[in-house]
Amino acid sequence: MAVFMDLNVSFLPDRSDLRSVVETAAHLGFSTIALNYVFEPTAKKKQEIPTPTPINELIDQLPVVQGRSRPIRVLNRLTVVMSDASHFRPNAPEYRRFDLLAVQPTSEKLFHAACMVYDIDIICVPMTEKLPFFFKRAPINGAIDRGVVFEVSYSAAIRDSTMRRYTIANAVSLMESCKGKSVILSSAAQKALELRGPYDVTNLALLFGLSDGDAKEAVSSTCRAALLHAETRRTASGIIYTTRSQQEAPQSSVDGETPAAKRAKPT
Repeated sequence: MAVFMDLNVSFLPDRSDLRSVVETAAHLGFSTIALNYVFEPTAKKKQEIPTPTPINELIDQLPVVQGRSRPIRVLNRLTVVMSDASHFRPNAPEYRRFDLLAVQPTSEKLFHAACMVYDIDIICVPMTEKLPFFFKRAPINGAIDRGVVFEVSYSAAIRDSTMRRYTIANAVSLMESCKGKSVILSSAAQKALELRGPYDVTNLALLFGLSDGDAKEAVSSTCRAALLHAETRRTASGIIYTTRSQQEAPQSSVDGETPAAKRAKPT
């Protein structure tokens, strides 16, 4: 049975609204979601990278996933919106507070750097406007080889007809370049009504040019690969976690095995 994930749910400061989104995601069958903190630096003033709030301070008890016996897993993600190369700080200690690290480049030069250089997990493709550049095979293949995934979010298509046209056009352009590989589909939902179930999302992906198999992978196995990439990236950076939140303790590894169990396996 596939494990479905939505790795981009907007962080909401209102606890009631956030609880409603998390409960809806669990009811729809998502086993894992990531609360997305968006950081958009500007040249006018110095801005602080946000600090994620522990989920146990936001929600007393996590809801159980529909059809499963365990509560939903909630991760934290940071998305840096880049309009200048200086907006991404490779060694920023603040990045280490997050489970996932994503960038949203706004120019072809920055998109190329995100694909080929930056140590990140996800590249966001802006869905709400016409892209200022064309996708090229070389950087996209470079990102795929490095284990970085591309993200297409669908909630903008629900809010507005103009955004719907841009979303479909941008997504189709991306799929033509990456052949539907290394793509995740997420909601970027700002309220519970913008969430759609995993099978509705896979049907929507057909409009974006994905095959049936790639569409299912975009909300399951490719998301899992992104989490594994993030786990490896943090380990390679010398980050060692000594504590885990309650909901992560039984799932210390993405595939459900503890590190100790893996080390016990014969090589």
